[in-house]
Amino acid sequence: MHNQHETSLVLEAAKYDMLANFYKYSNPSLSMMYVQKHLMCVSQLAAVEIQGYQVNQNMMYPMYQRTAQSTAFVRVLHASPDAPAVDVYVNGQKAVANLTFKETTEYLQLPPGQYLVEVYPAGEMTTPVLSERVALTRNTYYTAAATGVLSTLMLDVYVDKPYVSPNQSKVRVIHLSPDAPNVDIAVKGGDVIFKNVPFRKATEYLTLSPMTVDLEVRVAGTNNVVLTIPQVELEAGKTYTGVAVGLANGMPALEAIFLMP
Repeated sequence: MHNQHETSLVLEAAKYDMLANFYKYSNPSLSMMYVQKHLMCVSQLAAVEIQGYQVNQNMMYPMYQRTAQSTAFVRVLHASPDAPAVDVYVNGQKAVANLTFKETTEYLQLPPGQYLVEVYPAGEMTTPVLSERVALTRNTYYTAAATGVLSTLMLDVYVDKPYVSPNQSKVRVIHLSPDAPNVDIAVKGGDVIFKNVPFRKATEYLTLSPMTVDLEVRVAGTNNVVLTIPQVELEAGKTYTGVAVGLANGMPALEAIFLMP
């Protein structure tokens, strides 16, 4: 007989997944909250190694047991400021359609292994603007970001860690502005919390008490503020990735977007 706590997580994951889909278009904010809860449950399941356990095929929602043991999760971010809307193909099959600058997909579920990722201008399939091979590991979450300018487009893959305890929040930063210098992320008028972050790099996660805070982006090692980010709300039980996108010297202008988790 498998663990009662594990069964509870399976059912919770299924419930949150259904609610996320139910509210996807009528209430996107509520849908995102349920997506976060679903991912937390799946992440906890993924951390459990079950020796010799065989999935009961008659069990309600058996997919979540299999998912926890044998799936990689990947979302795609369009972070190239001068690239058009794109279609993303995985091993020759269209996985994402018409993704525009600053847009992020939901997590796609894929078996672990090697994949050929090709990016084309939306609606075309002649010459890819980006072609890269990526390796995905089971039980791991990833953000795959198309970065840089169109002429030198790159695919950067970051490991996501969505789980956080219910009474805390967690945040990290990824620098994806191609013409911005190394930056510090600081509390407005206060201490630096992420230091000397270069282009294409992600910081480690920082676990915090829930709060609302004003942040600013500074040229690394200086007090020169290049971007203010007011009223950043970090809620309990949620994980955030702040991404600097756009151009420091041009359009679209430098800004911060936040991904959850």
